[in-house]
Amino acid sequence: MRVFRRAPASVDEENPYWMSFSDIMAGLLILFVLACAVLVLNLTQKQQDFDKSIQELKKADTVRRTILHEIEEQLKRKGINVIVNENDSIVSISSDLLGFASRDYAIREQYQETALGIGQVLGDVIRKEGRTEYLDTIFIEGHTDALPTSFFGNKGNWGLSAYRAISLWQFWNDNLATDQRLDILKNHAGHFLFSVSGYGKTRPVTENQRSEEERKENRRIDIRFTIRHPDLKDYQQVKEKSGFGAESS
Repeated sequence: MRVFRRAPASVDEENPYWMSFSDIMAGLLILFVLACAVLVLNLTQKQQDFDKSIQELKKADTVRRTILHEIEEQLKRKGINVIVNENDSIVSISSDLLGFASRDYAIREQYQETALGIGQVLGDVIRKEGRTEYLDTIFIEGHTDALPTSFFGNKGNWGLSAYRAISLWQFWNDNLATDQRLDILKNHAGHFLFSVSGYGKTRPVTENQRSEEERKENRRIDIRFTIRHPDLKDYQQVKEKSGFGAESS
């Protein structure tokens, strides 16, 4: 009598689902690795877009510096020497160019050609290449020497300095050609770009004002350029545009 022994069961027979489970786990691992790779690439791209947008917001400072030095160079070619301050934010126009006598604010006839040339160059330079989008306000700032004045009553040198700024501003509005007008220019927010202000004697170029020459240095007009600084809203917009600020629903 032959005795037939059953062959030992194979691994597949004892564990009929083992190989399929292994295949599933291997497939899931591959999908997980691919998903991680895609996520890393996506985040890298978003980071690059975010950094690029932030750099664009910071470009305003470079644009301002370019504007001021172009104004300085173009006026110098016309024989008009203005001064750009150390932090590249102010163009200073001395009394020698505008002729402000002590306690006087008028742009007298012999200085009007120079004043007009400054306004023309100013408008030409800031209109180039969409530069107004990077600017917030351009202030025409009047300054006085330390001598007291009663011409403006209790407003004194404050009133005199404001009138000097207003006088130059009105001269430009009255004499610049239609396509060169400054009073129509607007900033990135759609607000008019130019404004005027007066500082009286509070921001002297030289503290010593014993001589007429020293006092004359302080009777000046400064053109101050303020730029568009990114605020919290700007950064939030950049984050949302790049995908970092998106909220899950």
